[in-house]
Amino acid sequence: MGDQIKDEKQYEALLDQGMSKEKAARIANSGKEASKKGGKHSAYEEWTKEDLMKKAAEVGIEGRSKMDKEGLIEVLRNH
Repeated sequence: MGDQIKDEKQYEALLDQGMSKEKAARIANSGKEASKKGGKHSAYEEWTKEDLMKKAAEVGIEGRSKMDKEGLIEVLRNH
């Protein structure tokens, strides 16, 4: 039957917030642990532009070569 969403309510709420279907599904299928605040890396503001560019390349962000540090941070947070 194809793709299934573990938490339909969360998925729909994320779509209502304007999130892409792919990102909403990823979050809704990740379980409750993913909703906890905090991460393992420092804030993007503390990263070098070079590191931000590498991360943007990893996640497939197009147009990154024309972005300044602030633009990279914004697009990474919203990806």
